[in-house]
Amino acid sequence: STQSTWGLFRMRVWTVAIFAFCLSAAFAEVFFEEHFDEGWRSRWVDSTWKASEGTLGKFVHTAGPYYGDAVADKGIQTSQDARFYGISAKLPHSFSNKGKDLVVQFNVRHPQSLDCGGGYIKLAPSTTPQANFGGDSPYSIMFGPDMCGATRKTHAIFNYKGKNLENKKSIRCESDQLNHLYTLIVRPDNTYEVQIDQVKVEGGNLEDDYDFLPPKTIKDPKQSKPSDWVDEAKIPDPEDQKPEGWDDIPEEIADPDAVKPEEWLDEDGEWEPPMIRNPAYKGEWKPRMIDNPDYKGEWVHPLIANPAYAPDANLYNYPDLGLVGIELWQVKSGTIFDNIFVSDDVNAAKAFAAKTWKATKDKEKAMFDAAKEKERVAQEEARKAAEANNAATNDSPDFEDDTPVEKDDAAKMEERRRKLAELHDDEL
Repeated sequence: STQSTWGLFRMRVWTVAIFAFCLSAAFAEVFFEEHFDEGWRSRWVDSTWKASEGTLGKFVHTAGPYYGDAVADKGIQTSQDARFYGISAKLPHSFSNKGKDLVVQFNVRHPQSLDCGGGYIKLAPSTTPQANFGGDSPYSIMFGPDMCGATRKTHAIFNYKGKNLENKKSIRCESDQLNHLYTLIVRPDNTYEVQIDQVKVEGGNLEDDYDFLPPKTIKDPKQSKPSDWVDEAKIPDPEDQKPEGWDDIPEEIADPDAVKPEEWLDEDGEWEPPMIRNPAYKGEWKPRMIDNPDYKGEWVHPLIANPAYAPDANLYNYPDLGLVGIELWQVKSGTIFDNIFVSDDVNAAKAFAAKTWKATKDKEKAMFDAAKEKERVAQEEARKAAEANNAATNDSPDFEDDTPVEKDDAAKMEERRRKLAELHDDEL
């Protein structure tokens, strides 16, 4: 029957879908997975970068002031203000992302309310030295939030032939105090996608959004705008004439409402009324503008194919990825990094996020809200106590000075001023 045939068809579709998912999972590879459990120190190497200058900060292992699970939410936290930080970990083995997706994912939070500093990670070649891993160390990809003042964005920087390329777009970031999940997906079709909390916030084509390659077209160097090209759309009307007496109208006039003060002494000079702007003044005369009959439009420089341009189908590809590092500067410390994940499978990254970030984020938010409410109540109670104290102080009797004061002090001072004035007049 038709119904049984449809049922059989649906069963086959589901079977194929499940098989495809299992096949994908079977071939998916996780290159790096870091929960920052108690054994994390054995996998990470602290950098000595900036140590000689006394500006190298230390990472500490903590869940921070707000968390969903006191153990699972432990990460590494920047602990000293106005410091550089450097730390890295080798992947179990280096890999190339040629012909497959690359997924870089981690969660980061700023319980200190970060005002200026980075919250990003780097993926680097396996040959990158760890001992002095820092700002000058070569890397392949830099990804994550960065904030300083009004500038708040997510970096997604790719290294290409020795140059670090920033996205032409401004990718937003999260700037609150809670845990957020950052995911970068790079695909073998030369496209990319940035997600925050598993929601796409940016994406596109690598060639379009980055300066990997020279432009496909350039202005023809053999062409230039003709000397007789008219590109003024408007011209003064040659028949327009300046009205007679236009220049005779002064810009300022004496204020007709001004009155000579009664106390003005003529021996001090002749009184003149203040000047005010003349309401009849129209400014410099200019002829009206009309359409230019010779206007040819804006000249457009002809384009030609750029001989320096050559397409590259492997912009996305890195033949040697073997190290994860954190290198940054922070004015106000306290940022916590956790659950770093590198794979060639988007579904594997989603599954990892479900077990880590997603499993504790709601409880963390509840703890954060409770702490803020407690803080608000304490501040309100302190405010009320201060108001009550001020009211009690204002209601108390004024302090009375027991020092005897003569009642006629004011009269004596006035008499002294009068005598001094008389002496002054006598001298004149």
